[in-house]
Amino acid sequence: MANTTAELEALLSQRSLTDAQLLAAAETSADFRILPDATVLKIGGQSVIDRGRAAVYPLIDEIVAARKNHKLLIGTGAGTRARHLYSIAAELNLPAGVLAQLGASVADQNAEMLGQLLAKHGISKVDGAGLSAVPLYLAEVNAVVFGGMPPYSLWTRPAPEGVIPPYRTDAGCFLLAEQFGCKQMIFVKDENGLYSANPKTDKDATFIPKISVDEMKARGLADSILEFPMLDLLKKARHVREVQVVNGLIPGNLTRALAGEHVGTIITAS
Repeated sequence: MANTTAELEALLSQRSLTDAQLLAAAETSADFRILPDATVLKIGGQSVIDRGRAAVYPLIDEIVAARKNHKLLIGTGAGTRARHLYSIAAELNLPAGVLAQLGASVADQNAEMLGQLLAKHGISKVDGAGLSAVPLYLAEVNAVVFGGMPPYSLWTRPAPEGVIPPYRTDAGCFLLAEQFGCKQMIFVKDENGLYSANPKTDKDATFIPKISVDEMKARGLADSILEFPMLDLLKKARHVREVQVVNGLIPGNLTRALAGEHVGTIITAS
């Protein structure tokens, strides 16, 4: 185990980057949170943005009011248009990396629209290298918008089955929250949270207010409200150890969640 920077540097120069002793030494380094006072919001594409004005405008008003007291990184999902693109690309036998690019283009379109709606409030959409300016945007206007798809593009990891990119906008928004060391990650959906079954098709589905990743997997709920790989990311995270899923179609839910209230479902890493 390395106790000094010099000892860690010696290991780095002598060992493979997957060496167990090297990884253990690197793990002992102190955590550094880049944006510890910020919250990442993921606005669902299919669940919110695709519903149009009736769903988006009230949420815009809530975000504008909330940014007076909260620093917000607002990520967008891709939604129905991405699913249409996936179906065509999969039928053409295109690889997962191409589908990832197509999904990202739709998430970016949604971010662009959200950015234009928020422009009069000084809130901008950023992407790529623009993410380095996020601290400046937060210092000036307390909010910024970004497309939620992680920028893996052609370098995306192939899915265990099929060609649908395994890391999509839920994962992208969570990764940003984790890497920036944000204090909170909230997924804004069109359901009250997690249920024992799909409440849209099963009238006997029961609401689950709080659950761990392991419990979700044991109950077969791993892919029921958030993307399955995102739960594995949550399990391994160092900074963001729980996420909250709220119904953004109910006015006030987002404001309450930002204030620390238990709204919807909380999913914990352990």
